[in-house]
Amino acid sequence: MSDTKIRLLELFESNRGIYISGERIAEDLKISRTAVWKAVNSLRRDGYEINAVTNRGYCLSEESDIISEQGIQQYLSDVCDDIRIEVFSETSSTNMVCRNKANDGEQEGYVAIASAQTSGRGRQGRTFFSPADSGLYLSIILKPSGDPKSASLGLTTMAAVAVCEAIESVSGKSCDIKWVNDILIENKKVCGILCEASYSIEEHTLFAVVVGIGINVYPPKDGFPDELKDIAGTVFSHSESGKRNQLAAEIIDRFMSYYRKATDKNYVDEYVKRSIVPGKDIEVHIHGNVRQAHALAIDEECSLMVRYEDGTAETLRFGEVSIKKAN
Repeated sequence: MSDTKIRLLELFESNRGIYISGERIAEDLKISRTAVWKAVNSLRRDGYEINAVTNRGYCLSEESDIISEQGIQQYLSDVCDDIRIEVFSETSSTNMVCRNKANDGEQEGYVAIASAQTSGRGRQGRTFFSPADSGLYLSIILKPSGDPKSASLGLTTMAAVAVCEAIESVSGKSCDIKWVNDILIENKKVCGILCEASYSIEEHTLFAVVVGIGINVYPPKDGFPDELKDIAGTVFSHSESGKRNQLAAEIIDRFMSYYRKATDKNYVDEYVKRSIVPGKDIEVHIHGNVRQAHALAIDEECSLMVRYEDGTAETLRFGEVSIKKAN
């Protein structure tokens, strides 16, 4: 996007729903009225709904919900000063974008955000349903120190709390967490989180961690696939102006606030409070094996303590669980 379009979009986003005269835009951006007209038309071709009224000027429609860096930046706090956002209308996978960027030397704080993914990735090698214009898919490059497994678990649980708080702030709806990475609203999954680590082969150390977050913001145009329609939910029942930008900003802001103070582990109590698995009979899925168990509690490291049918106990730091339905 050209510098003129970027600055114009920043102006529109900070005055969403307000008409701005072409004369004022030209003066603020120090460009000609012709350049204003060309930039407006270019943004329209990109999908932005920009209204024009004689003697009033131009206005970014309040109904517009296109994800943009400018739309997100206006909501971020100082904790995100070093965050660098790149927005894609569509990409294969934001996690893959970030992993490639990290391998090419991109530093911590790069965020890839997409409105659609063609090869969205979930846990256990599954695909993540990522249709256009209804979801929010974002990934962040981080370079934490310490043990890779501890880092990935901590970042996953940290992200889960940040997402819950962000959704509640933007929508007013309460969220629960199913260990380790599923966010639920009214017992339906609205978000999944996938952390992927990259390692330095030469130094045998953790090189970077990519935290990927996929959210069903609105119902998909053609509905959920049959295998998801009974278990997937959405944050909102219909599209609402600017909500995806606001939600993205809230997630990044809250996550980075926790990450900057990770040693405090001030997210753990909130994770435990929101967790619905303890006390339930569950199935534990690890490396293709399934075992019946009872979930006991979540410890201070956000690991899940379980007792199997044979009486043995284990503390899980990774894996997947499903809650058994009551007979």
